[in-house]
Order: sequence, then C-alpha cells, then structure tokens
Amino acid sequence: MTEDICVVVPTIRNHECMRAYFENARRHGFDLDRLYVVLVTEDFCDTDAMREMLDEEGVEGSVFDGEAREAWFAERGLEEYSHLIPAASHAQTSFGLLYLWAEERFDYGVFIDDDTLPHEDVDFFGTHMENLAFEGTIEAVGSDEDWVNVLYQNEDDHGLYPRGYPYAAMDESVETADTHVDDVVASQGLWTNVPDLDAVRILMDGDLQGQAQTRTSAEDFGEDFVAAAGNYLTVCSMNLAFRREVVPAFYQLPMDDNEWDVGRFDDIWSGLFLKRACDVLDKHIYNGDPLCEHNKAPRSTFSDLTNEVHGLELNEHVWEIVDAAGEDADSYAEVFEAMGRALAEGDFSDWENGAFLNYCGEHMLDWLDCLDEIAAAETEAVPAAADD
Repeated sequence: MTEDICVVVPTIRNHECMRAYFENARRHGFDLDRLYVVLVTEDFCDTDAMREMLDEEGVEGSVFDGEAREAWFAERGLEEYSHLIPAASHAQTSFGLLYLWAEERFDYGVFIDDDTLPHEDVDFFGTHMENLAFEGTIEAVGSDEDWVNVLYQNEDDHGLYPRGYPYAAMDESVETADTHVDDVVASQGLWTNVPDLDAVRILMDGDLQGQAQTRTSAEDFGEDFVAAAGNYLTVCSMNLAFRREVVPAFYQLPMDDNEWDVGRFDDIWSGLFLKRACDVLDKHIYNGDPLCEHNKAPRSTFSDLTNEVHGLELNEHVWEIVDAAGEDADSYAEVFEAMGRALAEGDFSDWENGAFLNYCGEHMLDWLDCLDEIAAAETEAVPAAADD
C-alpha cells in the first residue's frame, strides 16, 4: 500500500502517545505503510525527539514547528496565507489540512490529540476507514432543538453535554429513526475517561483542575449514529477521520491568536461548517467507534474559562448563521464560501465580540483562495501530455 492517510497530531506535550496508536495498528493488522504522520508543534519543543520516534516506529512523517511551517509557506509562494495558522493554538491542525491538500496521494485525514490513547480491543485506524466506507442502515438522531448531544445515549445518568453544545439547546427532546447512509465523509470517534466539556460545565461538575468529576466509560455509548439532516452536533478533533474532499469546508478557525482573545471553538465551529455542507450535499458524519481514552492533563479550569468566555455568546448563534447559508451550493467550496461571506459581511454588533465573526469570515474566504493556489500549483507541476 502507498501512503493514503495523513495523520495530523498537534503536540507540545506527549508525542510519545503515537507509539500506542502504531502498536494498535500492528496488533490489528492495519498496514502502517498507509500512514504519513504530520506532527504540528512549536519552536520550543524537541523536534529531533519527535523525528526519532517516527524513525524508531518505522512510520513515515514530518515534524513542523513554527519555523518549519513558515518555510513550507515560503517554498510554495504562499506567504500571504501564513496568517491562516494561528500561533500557539490547537487550531494549528489547519496546517495539517493544507499539507494534506498539497499532497494528492492522500485520500484521507485523521486528527489525533496527544492526550489520547486507543482502546486496545478496537482497530483504531481500521474502524475509522470502515466507517468512512459504510453503506447501510444506521440510527439518525435529531431533537426539537435541532441539536444532537453526542453523549445522548446515557445522558439520563451522567447529565453531560459536550464542549460547544449551545446552552439554549439543552433539555431537548431526542428523536431517533433508522436511515439509509451511503456517503460518509467524516468519522468521529468518541471518548472515555475525561469527557470533552467546556469550562462552565466542568465547574458545574465540581472540578477545578480542568477535567471533570464525572467520567465516561465504554458502557456510556451504544450503537453508532449520525445526526439527522437539519440537526447540528459538536465535532471534536481529538479522534476524527475524514475524506480529502471535505478540506475546503473544514478550516479550523483562527483561535487564541486574535485581538478578542477568543479560543477553544476551532474544531467546534469547523464542525458546524462541515455539518451544514453535509446537509446541503447529502453527506454524513458517522459517530461512535472507535472510542479513544481521553487523558486530559490537570490544569486550571479558570484558565480554560478565560479562553472560552469571550466566545460563549457567539457560540449560541454561529450555527443559526451557518444554517441560513449555501442552500443552492453544489460543492464544499461553494457552501463554505457562502458561510464565509455571511460571517464576513454580517452585522453582529449586538453580541459580545461580534466583530470576531467578521474576522473568521475573512479568514474562511482566504482559506479557499489558499486551497485554490495550492491546487493550481499542483496542476502546473504535472507535465502536459506530448502531442502525437
């Protein structure tokens, strides 16, 4: 097999976690030659140790700190787009998307966070690939709030709502029905141990260390599911696989490194964009297995709250803006452009930090321009066929 899966890992603490994922692949007979690992890190991290880890594991890959990312843009004449990747932010996963887009050999992408581990009894990469190839009947979940709590299956017991779920959409009435699915473009694996909660909900759960007193286990999850058309869901990038085709509509927004100090909504809002595109184009996001173990390191819950609070009001409304855009589009790029223009040109002055949405919209449009330039460069690099 040739490399067809680009694995993107944002890491500053624990790149060694990838050894467990490689071991999982070997245990379950998944071909590691299919993987190319892109470690996205910072200048202050030990990039040599990261490269040594990949060499020792016999897995192909590259390490990109800030300096290497700038060089990547410069080598391709894309310096004007380097602002798309924020400094010191989890949203640097977007660099991995650009790398994938520039390399036509990649058909799939996988996001893995460095505070996770695979469950030993499940083929992590193989299950994600099976989900992306799934065709058949599956449970579709919706609600009277047009939102799906991805932890809904045992919500009566644990009462959890994930990071990014709007507060106004809580206490929803869940509706389920079987549906036929034949075009899955993203596979979201869920998580055991530390649930992915926002800081307000962590505080309500009585935890000051940025984790949660309430933990999840495999028993909290039932059958796999999709969110029904017209319903939104939180998409977390800690355990996620996707098809190459979604990249134009999956930009991880410029969090943390902005004048409004908005952070922690990069994957959440990118998930809204992707779900809107899926609804317009009749595609699906698969949710459930493969589970991962989320071992979030202790840190001040109030520090997370500081990063999130500036965007909490905006999070209550972004999905409504998205839901009104791109209805007649026939490609991911067209849907994304419609959403980007709605954000770039809208008046959101009634909301705290509303101008941040204009900033995001402008970056979304720049994202599409950047992808176009990458694609054009790839086309020009292919030699034209000789005339007979």
